[in-house]
Amino acid sequence: MRRIVGATLAALGMFLFVLALLAHFYLPGQVVKFPLNEYDVTRLTGTNVTYFSQQSGQEVTGASVRASATTQGDVSAGNSSTAVWNNVTGIFDVTQTTAPTPTNAIEYSSERLAFDRRTGVLVNCCGAEINNKRPSMSGQGFVWPIGVQKQTYRLFDTTLLRTVPVQYTGTATVDGLSTYVFVEKVTHEKFGSVTVPGSLIKLPNLPTVAMPEYLTATNTYYVDPGTGAPVKLIQKQDVTLADPWTGTTDITILNGTLTSTPQTIADSVHTAKSDDNLISWVQNIGPLIAGLLGIVQLVLGSLLVISEPQEEYEYEDDEPVGAEA
Repeated sequence: MRRIVGATLAALGMFLFVLALLAHFYLPGQVVKFPLNEYDVTRLTGTNVTYFSQQSGQEVTGASVRASATTQGDVSAGNSSTAVWNNVTGIFDVTQTTAPTPTNAIEYSSERLAFDRRTGVLVNCCGAEINNKRPSMSGQGFVWPIGVQKQTYRLFDTTLLRTVPVQYTGTATVDGLSTYVFVEKVTHEKFGSVTVPGSLIKLPNLPTVAMPEYLTATNTYYVDPGTGAPVKLIQKQDVTLADPWTGTTDITILNGTLTSTPQTIADSVHTAKSDDNLISWVQNIGPLIAGLLGIVQLVLGSLLVISEPQEEYEYEDDEPVGAEA
């Protein structure tokens, strides 16, 4: 009986040990992924911002600004390997009022990005577009890879519509969470042109003038190493229209620094910590517990098998045939 119990325990122990190995090396790649049903609202604020008002046709200086970005996953468009998220961002002048409305909107932008659910790298499918344009996309989009490394990545800049390097610059603690810091730098790069009335740039004899548009930016991302999700963002941007003949700046479209609000940071850190714990259970803690239980059962079962006493049998010699009386 002990031998049967021991063999059963040993078999269960071996099963748990193999299961632990599979859970550690195989299972995370199947279940630890960016979600299809993402829903998130992030906000950034800035002061002393300069922008060009579409309503007044003039530059506004010293403004208090709020940006609100809503990201929502398109579940039906995604699959086991690819996620599709839509994002709409509005920037508003809240100098006079704290309520963002169409009347105090500075600009709107939209993007639909498809990306690998493990690496975060963009793929060209599923109707991906940026402000109704469909450029060829690559590099990181909404997120960094799960399990971020201390290295330079390529980020798809949705203003330039191409990838730019984002360099790892060190670590920083954000609301108690240790993060990796990545910095993107763009210096006076042309990315398009805008046609404006000649009178706007003091050339009334010209009905319209095509002005090149330039971007200078330093964007700093604080990324959770486990989930690859940014938990804090600082955007320092200068978007200008330049004189097509001299190249000097004529109109400032947007100039200022926007930073994630404390509430957005707190919410992002809370989500990152929760997801980090789940990843740790799936990838490390769960397999470790299963592996230790498997080893204990395997050893105990083996001991029961080898320690069972052997039955002793006594054999009596047969009486000789034809023995003398």
